[in-house]
Amino acid sequence: MEGQKKRLFTGLQPSGQLHIGNYFGALKPIVEMFKEHQGLLMIADYHALTSLKNATELHDNIISVAKDFLAAGVDLTNAIIFKQSDVPEHTELAWIFDCLVTVPFLQQAHAYKDKVAKGLEANAGLFTYPMLMAADILLYETDIVPVGQDQRQHVEYAREAASKFNVAYGQTFKEPGEKIQEAVAIVPGTDGQKMSKSYKNTIPLFGTKDEISKAVMSIVTDSSGERPANVYAIHKLFRTEVELDSLYDTNIGNYKVLKEALIADIEAVVAPMRERRDAITDEEVKKVLKDGAEKARAIASIKMADVRNKIGVTL
Repeated sequence: MEGQKKRLFTGLQPSGQLHIGNYFGALKPIVEMFKEHQGLLMIADYHALTSLKNATELHDNIISVAKDFLAAGVDLTNAIIFKQSDVPEHTELAWIFDCLVTVPFLQQAHAYKDKVAKGLEANAGLFTYPMLMAADILLYETDIVPVGQDQRQHVEYAREAASKFNVAYGQTFKEPGEKIQEAVAIVPGTDGQKMSKSYKNTIPLFGTKDEISKAVMSIVTDSSGERPANVYAIHKLFRTEVELDSLYDTNIGNYKVLKEALIADIEAVVAPMRERRDAITDEEVKKVLKDGAEKARAIASIKMADVRNKIGVTL
């Protein structure tokens, strides 16, 4: 749109407590990107149903993740925060995309294969997840989708869904681009794998100091090496490599001291945000989400009116 900021879209599942991987991989860069772009932040509550089946937990998590966005510094003058379930156009468009792509195409999804390999139930929602994500993105004339390196394929799937619809029914959807921060594309967890709630290897973003300390002290270390690789990989998110080289060279083999230094550096970043978060009430969150839903649906409904007309269901 000429003369306007480019539109950025991202979402987070309310499937549990956010961790520092979410912060460095999504929240922090998003807060920075909102300074230059329009923003839509979606709480992906329907996506969460692929793995979370506890209604009370999901309800509480929705409130929690909204507070996380606000505490991380999201500027509501340039961002819309809303719940996926408040905009039914998402699931409607996802069904239309499901009817355009093939089963073999969806079987290529890396995230699906990885999650099933890790023991998650292979439910149909998990299988068709990429088309709901495609709908999330494409409803809003999105220009940029910030994702981790491991999620690049989701944006590729969104472009494919857009292309298939455009070929079948005429030019309708803009094909979005992804924005990957290579330095933190995949944040390692306490076991060295990607940090993920599914893998139970996280360091909680807004946890207490004791909770953060417990998680850091559980980081797997290689006793045969001079430098604990997993500790160092996480520590690089908080300090420059020049600073860390001096610290780690001085404390070769002293993993306890290095983990304590990491705890202190995490706490220095997290404590001010935790204080802001504690001051946000549930009622304030509900008001933000209500306002956000109205703004998001105003955009989505226009796109879906065009889609319905083009596929032939509008009389």
